[in-house]
Amino acid sequence: METALKLFEDKKIRTHWDESQEKWYFSVVDVVAALTGSDYQHARNYWKVLKTRLKSEGNQSVTNCNQLKMQSSDGKFYNTDVADTEQILRLIQSVPSKKAEPFKIWLAKVGSERIDEIADPEIAIQRALRYYQRMGYSNEWIAQRLKSIEIRKDLTNEWDRGGVKQGLEYALLTDEITRAWSGMNTRDYKKIKGLKKESLRDNMTNAELVLNMLAELSTTEISKKENPKGFRENMRVASRGGGVARAAKLQLEKETGKKIITGRNAKLLKKIDK
Repeated sequence: METALKLFEDKKIRTHWDESQEKWYFSVVDVVAALTGSDYQHARNYWKVLKTRLKSEGNQSVTNCNQLKMQSSDGKFYNTDVADTEQILRLIQSVPSKKAEPFKIWLAKVGSERIDEIADPEIAIQRALRYYQRMGYSNEWIAQRLKSIEIRKDLTNEWDRGGVKQGLEYALLTDEITRAWSGMNTRDYKKIKGLKKESLRDNMTNAELVLNMLAELSTTEISKKENPKGFRENMRVASRGGGVARAAKLQLEKETGKKIITGRNAKLLKKIDK
């Protein structure tokens, strides 16, 4: 799953890629704001009235929207009405706007970008590079982060081969790898850094990223050698892979006299790098 901001002209559209369904979901209020040229509050009220009217007309294809937690301008996450591409195209028909046709073209472009990324993963890497540069990370950190994406992809490919289910099983295996090398689960690791919904990897130091990469790389290599099948066997491999990185972590801490895991998050990392 991937949640990100996309830009239509000067409007931010919150989006969510559901890998299991292979489809994009878009914040309905953000789409309405883009089509009407209004601010968030006006767009929210507009959608509330429109949704009621469409329901009264029996238009379930648009009004039966899913809800996902998305980040608001205050930094907090709230349940947000989202719609897939087909629903958004139907919604456009109900919102008089000169931007309807440009928005349809934008929707097609967003979809084609994802198809291009699946066919050529390097495109996704280049897009990630530009994103982290805009966010103000150092070149050294970005290089490590992009490498971690490549290693993570190799691991998930191996999990797919071993019959691991995306979603909950991915999350549990990731949590086990994190626990095995760091000594804590992902939730506790985030607490140390003052994170909630933010990406843990995007808030790791170079040393933390390297050890996390070693844990995932080790898990991948052990899996290739032993060919585990199903969730339970892969869980045992995940623990062993994380253990390789834990040994390296303990040795490095012994040699340097410093703890590897720190409370430094993205804000502090970027300040220090500057």
